[in-house]
Amino acid sequence: MPTYKVAVIPGDGVGPEVIREGRKVLDAVSEVDGFELEWVEYPFGADYYLKTGKTLDEDSLKELKQYKAIYLGAVGDPRVPPGVLELGILLKLRFYMDEYVNLRPVKLFEGVPTPLKNKTEKDICFDVVRENTEDFYIGIGSRALKTPHREQHQLIRELYSLKFNLDVEGDADEIAYQLGLISRRGAERVIRYAFELAERKKKSKVTSVDKANVLTHIYGLWRDAFESVAENYPHIETEFMFVDAAAMWFVKNPEWFQVVVTPNLFGDILTDLGAMIQGGMGVAPGANINPSGTSTFEPIHGSAPKYRGQNKINPIATILAGALMLENLGLYSSAAKVERAVAEVLKEGKVRTYDLGGSSTTEEVGNAIAERVKRL
Repeated sequence: MPTYKVAVIPGDGVGPEVIREGRKVLDAVSEVDGFELEWVEYPFGADYYLKTGKTLDEDSLKELKQYKAIYLGAVGDPRVPPGVLELGILLKLRFYMDEYVNLRPVKLFEGVPTPLKNKTEKDICFDVVRENTEDFYIGIGSRALKTPHREQHQLIRELYSLKFNLDVEGDADEIAYQLGLISRRGAERVIRYAFELAERKKKSKVTSVDKANVLTHIYGLWRDAFESVAENYPHIETEFMFVDAAAMWFVKNPEWFQVVVTPNLFGDILTDLGAMIQGGMGVAPGANINPSGTSTFEPIHGSAPKYRGQNKINPIATILAGALMLENLGLYSSAAKVERAVAEVLKEGKVRTYDLGGSSTTEEVGNAIAERVKRL
């Protein structure tokens, strides 16, 4: 029997509750399909930080890098200053593991309400591939009360190491600046992932989203990279779209989209919009992927500490993130079985949490999906 070792970080707030149900469903499908998931749990989160003063140190990161997959609940706790856990766990994982792809399926399931009038599950079914390590999220910027102003910044990535020496001269009052960066190799690799995803899912169009009409240098390079990669996939239709137009068409005509690929900042915004049109954060999974290394799978919602221990949060986003994890492990039929079980339970409408208009508990939803998996 094949065995797959998975690191588990339940995290904070409702994280342990939704991870519990995700593991229950994945264990059910592993039993049915004849493989084993070996879960190795790690304590990283608010309690661990308050006890030790640590988030993720170098030794912990090296240990986690031995795994192909990390299953993550959520991090964030009001007892810890804002940003400490997010920067110390989420971003450390993303950059250390070089998880350069953020994958967000935007899929409406039958029986789940959408705020879009007259749209159904046939209209909302596409994937957003977001570049995950560059753009305006590289963390290079500063504020200056007066000029002249001098700063030195260093950026270290798997692909390169860069230094920025900035001298600001002038007579302006207080200023702030933030630098964005896109490299050709960084853009090409995530764009290539989007085209390969389209091929695997038998989709016929890839849409590139940017703002090259205003930010001409950074997104001009993005467009050049997109065109270069697209030449290798002549059978797939391509189009460019500005991000403001894309946001509009996500709402008006979501059926136009099949695979969307976008730089980091715009992807961050568009994927939250995508979550809302597919029925809310409770059904929206996400993955931070290094196709040849360690990847992290999680719901896109936060830790919701005020609901901790109430057994009421929707676990479906976490269960679907588990299906993405199975896909990444090459267990495509098992992943499809999990998604089908979710779809059938949602369509029946008998078991659903408060966010979808029901009164079922977190555990009841997990039980219903796990039992359905066993019957498929």
